Amino acid sequence: MKKASLLFVLALVAASIVPAHAQVPSPAAPAANRFAATIEPAERFESGGLLVERHGSRGRPVILVPGLASGPWVWQETIRQFKDEFTLYVVTLPGFDGRPAPTGEPFEGARAALRGLIAERKLDKPVIIGHSLGGTLAYAVAQDLGNGIGGVVALDGLPVFPGTENMPPQQRPQAAINVRNRMAASRPDAYAAEQRQYMRGQGVLDIGKADDITPLLLRSDREAVGAYVADLLALDLRPGLSKISAPVLVVAPFYQYDAAQDALTVADKVEHYRMLVEEIPSVEVVPIAPSRHFLMIDQPLALAGILRRYLDRR
Repeated sequence: MKKASLLFVLALVAASIVPAHAQVPSPAAPAANRFAATIEPAERFESGGLLVERHGSRGRPVILVPGLASGPWVWQETIRQFKDEFTLYVVTLPGFDGRPAPTGEPFEGARAALRGLIAERKLDKPVIIGHSLGGTLAYAVAQDLGNGIGGVVALDGLPVFPGTENMPPQQRPQAAINVRNRMAASRPDAYAAEQRQYMRGQGVLDIGKADDITPLLLRSDREAVGAYVADLLALDLRPGLSKISAPVLVVAPFYQYDAAQDALTVADKVEHYRMLVEEIPSVEVVPIAPSRHFLMIDQPLALAGILRRYLDRR
C-alpha cells in the first residue's frame, strides 16, 4: 500500500516536503488560463471566514469543499453538470485562492465555519462533497452533526494522513511542527517549482493542464498551506468514524503507470482506502481510472456519473 499512501501525502502537502533540488523559475501564468474562468454564481457571500458561492436554487443542498491550495476553479465542470438540479454551495477556505490567511488552527476553524454555514442557511441534510483536505473536513463535519448531514463524498480524501496510519499519537505534534517549519523556510521560487513538479508528476495526467493549474495553486498563502498540512498531520479522525450516520462514498483515483513500480493494483488501492474508513457504518469505496489526484480534472464526466448515481439514491 506504500504507493497509494505516497500519492495522497504528496497531494495534501502539494510537494512541500519534496526537497528543493531544482531552482526552476516560477512559471508565468498563460494569457488565457483554461481553468481560471469560473461560472458566475447566483449569489456570493461570506460565512465564518469562508467565501461561499451559490449556484442554483432547487433540489437538495450540496456543499463543495476544494482541497489544499485550491479554489472554486476545481469544481467548474461539477457545477456545470449539477447547478440546475441541486443548490450548490461552493466554499473557499481561508488562506486559499487569494483569501486572507486563517487565524488559529485552520482545520478546526474551517470545520466550525462549515457547521456555521449549514446552521446559518438552515440547510436540510446537505451532502458534502470534498476533495482531499475537503474530504477530511467532510468526515469531521459529519461526525459533528450526525443526522444533520445527508451524505458525504470524499474524492481522494481520508480520515488520517496516509503513511501515518501507525504513527503513535505522541509523535504527531512534532511531525506537524516539522512540516510547518519546512513550509515557512522554503523559498518562493523553489516552492513554485515544486508545485509545478508535483502537478506534472502526481496532480493530473496532462502536462499542459498541470502547467495551467500551477499558477492557480500559487494564489494561496504558502504559510497557510503549511498550517493546514500541519493540522492534518496531527489529526486522526478514525476513532470517531462510527458517529457518521450519513452514507459515505469514497472515490479513489488510480493510474497504472504510477502504481506499477510497487506492483499496486486498483483492487489493492480500493482495499487500502476501505481499511482506513471501515468504521463508518455505511461506506462504499469506488475507483476512477485513469486518474491522478485531481480526478475532477482528469475524469470530469466519469466523476459526474459517479456523483449522479450517488445523489440519485439520496
